[in-house]
Amino acid sequence: MSIDPASTLGAVRLVAGDIDLLQDYYERAIGLRTLEREHGLVRLGARDGAPLVELIGDPAAPVRPPRTTGLFHLALLVPSRAELARAIRRVVDAGRRFSGASDHLVSEAMYLSDPEGNGIELYRDRPRSEWSYEGESIAMATIALDLDAVMAELPDGADHGMAPETILGHVHLNVADIPAAEAFYRGVLGFDVTVRGYPGALFLSDGGYHHHLGLNTWNGAGAPAPPAGARGLESFEVVLPGAAALDEVRGRIDAAGLASEPRDGGLAVADPSGNRVVLRTAKG
Repeated sequence: MSIDPASTLGAVRLVAGDIDLLQDYYERAIGLRTLEREHGLVRLGARDGAPLVELIGDPAAPVRPPRTTGLFHLALLVPSRAELARAIRRVVDAGRRFSGASDHLVSEAMYLSDPEGNGIELYRDRPRSEWSYEGESIAMATIALDLDAVMAELPDGADHGMAPETILGHVHLNVADIPAAEAFYRGVLGFDVTVRGYPGALFLSDGGYHHHLGLNTWNGAGAPAPPAGARGLESFEVVLPGAAALDEVRGRIDAAGLASEPRDGGLAVADPSGNRVVLRTAKG
């Protein structure tokens, strides 16, 4: 059974060795605003909206070792090409550098990392009417981005940070094994596979989106999980539209014999690679 097609992503929670450094980075370079800071937890969002990135401060947290499972990148989806241009200018003005730029046919994307090595994608979608399909799969590729065309749409006027319509568009994870990850995210949680064409990667979504989840073994098949409490991904949220939808997923988790724990009115469960997912309903 599929996950409810009205499900969305909530926030990505990161363990930060230097919470002040990362808070400043996500404010100045990315353009998010601090919505709340208390008890070692910072919640950041776009112009007083819902949290998109959450930081847990732990100076003693070990650094995530290379070639482990965890976060490949979190992807912030801006509402237009003009807002992507503004986001690019904001990063440059903050003295930060990008690590890549790609046209994925369905989207235009820029890539960078925060000061503790967490990957970030800033992107805008093309209209769904412009997407192409190869059988049942959405056609995606990685080709050169026409950066000049993007920056030609840079708006005039002051930069007031990320547009309020900005959301967490997708989360891309390093996993140890694609078939095991697919069995969890498709077979248990109920996401639909949208793209199988990338070597060592798989993409899944709900509601016909190109992808809410990216999974890859680019850190090596069989990569180990990082040490408990390491810097980087603590969890990411999947937000279901109501209690019935959450109960359906909970039932599949229980039937699969997976351990879960209560969290934020929902439950937290780890995928086979140790990446933690928090499933909850939308907050009123």
